[in-house]
Amino acid sequence: MGAANKVPGVSGGVVAFVAGFYEEFIYSLQRINKKAFKLLLGGRFKSFYRYINGSFLGLLILGMIISYFSVSKILDYLIIHYELYVWSAFFGMIIGSIYYISKDFGAWNRKYIAYLCCGIAAGVAISFLEPARENDNLFFVFFCGIIGVSGMTLPGLSGSFILILLGNYVLLLVDSVNALFDTFAMMVQGNFSFVNDVGHMRLLKVLTAFSLGSLVGLISLSHILGYVLKRYKKATYAVIIGFIAGSLGVVWPWKTKVFSLDTSNNILVDANGKNIIVGYNRYFPSEFSLDTILALCCIFVGILIVLSLDWYYKMKHKNNG
Repeated sequence: MGAANKVPGVSGGVVAFVAGFYEEFIYSLQRINKKAFKLLLGGRFKSFYRYINGSFLGLLILGMIISYFSVSKILDYLIIHYELYVWSAFFGMIIGSIYYISKDFGAWNRKYIAYLCCGIAAGVAISFLEPARENDNLFFVFFCGIIGVSGMTLPGLSGSFILILLGNYVLLLVDSVNALFDTFAMMVQGNFSFVNDVGHMRLLKVLTAFSLGSLVGLISLSHILGYVLKRYKKATYAVIIGFIAGSLGVVWPWKTKVFSLDTSNNILVDANGKNIIVGYNRYFPSEFSLDTILALCCIFVGILIVLSLDWYYKMKHKNNG
């Protein structure tokens, strides 16, 4: 689930769903309530641990943390050196996710088609808006944490995809996570020079705010989800399908970056020395070059990655049946 939540288009909730522990996951999160806090504050730690299904949540969170850091390092390298192929794979994964969510939707009537159209309209509108710039304001990062964790609780909705729309995907899921990894590595070596590194400490503050937001979102969304899905399940999924489909333009692989320029046409940089991106020029590939062929292959691989979850689910139930 940790690895899935890092990849736009793949929902950690989908992984939990096809692996057969989604309901237990939501149930365990819903147990983090007033009674749980009373047990914790009262020093009844064993009762608290049993009440929230601590053995299950503990193992799940540990696995997510391990995969989270490993995938972060891999993505950091791939985005820098193979950006076209990475976004192509993401594009394919999102297409696969649309199919995965919609295949068992059932009958479509006018009401659900209307919800679908509302989702598409919202997604297309976002695609044509000026892309959000990276924003390290801690209150906004906290909000991103609440939104970003949505993919864990709602199958099919990719939290990392939402972070792309908000402009903070690389900051929160790559740069800040890598900064924490590097911090631990330096501390093991007895090197504490990062304390005087303003940029490094900024990333750690950002990650802290993001983690707190994720924790708040994880607990609150699990309670909201239980209510919404119980009463408006198909309507919710219709909006999500439309929104994801309408937002595909955001992750279109073939695009060139548009940088902010000063009066002398020099590229402006932010406080961390990064070029400031103000938009993208999207285009269709005009020739079948090797890059284009490889990008199309990556789209196909991305689709297969998501569909493999469905195949796993069917094989698992076939063997159990």
